[in-house]
Amino acid sequence: MHRVKKPTATLSSMSLSLAASIVMATLAIPLASMAAGADPKAASGNWPHWRGPTGNGVSLDADPPLKWSPEDGIAWKTAIPGRGSASPVVWESRVFVATAVKLEGSAELVPHRFVLLALDRATGKVLWERVAIEATPREGHHSDHGFASASPFTDGERVYAYFGSRGLFAFTLAGEPAWHRTDFGTMTTRGTFGEGSSPTLHGDSIIVPWDHEGPSYITAIDRHTGKTLWKTDRDETSSWGTPLVAEHSGKLQVITTGEKFARGYDFASGRELWRCTGQTGRPVASPVAGHGVAIIGSGFRGAFLGAFRLDGKGDLKGTENVAWSLSKHTPDIPSPLLSGTRVYFFAGRNGILSCHDVSSGKPYYTALRVEGLGNVYASPVAASGRVYLTARDGTTVTIEDGDELKILAKSSVGEPVDATPALAGKDVFIRGEKHLFAIRR
Repeated sequence: MHRVKKPTATLSSMSLSLAASIVMATLAIPLASMAAGADPKAASGNWPHWRGPTGNGVSLDADPPLKWSPEDGIAWKTAIPGRGSASPVVWESRVFVATAVKLEGSAELVPHRFVLLALDRATGKVLWERVAIEATPREGHHSDHGFASASPFTDGERVYAYFGSRGLFAFTLAGEPAWHRTDFGTMTTRGTFGEGSSPTLHGDSIIVPWDHEGPSYITAIDRHTGKTLWKTDRDETSSWGTPLVAEHSGKLQVITTGEKFARGYDFASGRELWRCTGQTGRPVASPVAGHGVAIIGSGFRGAFLGAFRLDGKGDLKGTENVAWSLSKHTPDIPSPLLSGTRVYFFAGRNGILSCHDVSSGKPYYTALRVEGLGNVYASPVAASGRVYLTARDGTTVTIEDGDELKILAKSSVGEPVDATPALAGKDVFIRGEKHLFAIRR
């Protein structure tokens, strides 16, 4: 079991001081693509979740830069202490990022501080940093990542930091603790890959996934109080996808991936509405949804991607409610992107891209190598007629959001990147291995 302490207001002197780390020198979508009818306020200039305001990886109104380099276009970069691959999120004048800071020794299973930081959007100055909890993790993580892989999220009133077995923590935008939950359980992940699923937020509900090698479940938490609204058991093993809330025929569904089944749940009650087999082992990619279907895929030691009609009921296998499916070139770690009627996805975690029509499955192009793009963990994102594809070496290739693969620009922050970029207003925010970068028009 891990040791825990109550949330504290500030980092002690044992953590890195970020104030001296700030370096000032150098990070038109149809409404039908909106998975859950995004709040217009959340969409305007903001990126409140690592999957963006729609949940599909799209900004509704951003017009970010086309290209940048370490020498040109980076407005600021700020050192982030510790380690993590949590993606940044943006609300108005603030950018939020989560990390885990080791307190002692070289081993992994030692005490860590699990930290949420708020940075000034204009300058990169750290406005506040809060220790959500101090804990010693019970098990390790994949060598590519740390103990802070789940991304924060915000509703404009509070910002929420989720650290899996360490808990869920709500803060005001000024950094004051609001509530916390540390009673979800202790995960045991396959292969000791570590924890990484991020919750999602819609209305007054925070949807928390809990798939692991023990009793799995999905639960809805009241965003105001942290109290449980509903909890539904799942006969699933380890998975790392983020749930998606999708609207169909005036009703909301929670869409999830899973090794055994892709599923849809009633948003209000948690009752399972439909399921379908076909996913591969240890699914990571998160769903997207729009135009009446949910797209769910996986690509580890196999390949499957299915388009499931949201009005289906029960077991969809072999029925017309599986609108179309693929058994090649499907995504592993990066999630698909749904922009308008086009769904984009990588083959596995390589820079090999496909683009299909969301309703019919018609391929616009299939398994094309994106020149200059290598191994990829970050999910593709889109805004203003452009798609941004970011590789692990820090390269971003910008392509046209269209029916043909057309490369528009190639950029880099000069640092490895695993987190998904945030597109907000005229800005791109990229969390690298050591820094948070702001790229600005």
